[in-house]
Amino acid sequence: MDSAREALARINPHVRLVPLNALLDETALAAQIADHDLVLDCTDNVAIRNQLNVGCFQHKTPLVSGAAIRMEGQISVFTYQDGEPCYRCLSRLFGENALTCVEAGVMAPLVGTIGSLQAMEAIKLLSGYGTPASGKIVIYDAMTCQFREMRLMRHPQCEVCGSH
Repeated sequence: MDSAREALARINPHVRLVPLNALLDETALAAQIADHDLVLDCTDNVAIRNQLNVGCFQHKTPLVSGAAIRMEGQISVFTYQDGEPCYRCLSRLFGENALTCVEAGVMAPLVGTIGSLQAMEAIKLLSGYGTPASGKIVIYDAMTCQFREMRLMRHPQCEVCGSH
């Protein structure tokens, strides 16, 4: 993490970088989310993604989620507007047993591709310029170099955003 901070500081010395190398409990995670304008989810763990989603939903902090496995990647943006789905609405479709990159493998350049797409979505959200990919999942197939998208619907019984 320190080497990444140093590399980023060399690229842009005007950026304030505060590394946080810790496993946070729900209270500490919620406090971090409340202090920020946006959260980039770059994890490969559904349970952690669900925790990020809960905190982001509580604070209405936009969440830009990216995932990559084998030769396929996906991004989704969650802004927590009325009627929009949250990450849990998506994760319930594949369950808690989704494989991680370590377990299933991932083609290294794909991670950079998905990261670049996440960065673009973050810039659009923070600048208010362009239309974020909210309410849908954008899927990139690296085998064919094709994109497709699917609309995400809010699940009425969602534990996070539904009307329980």
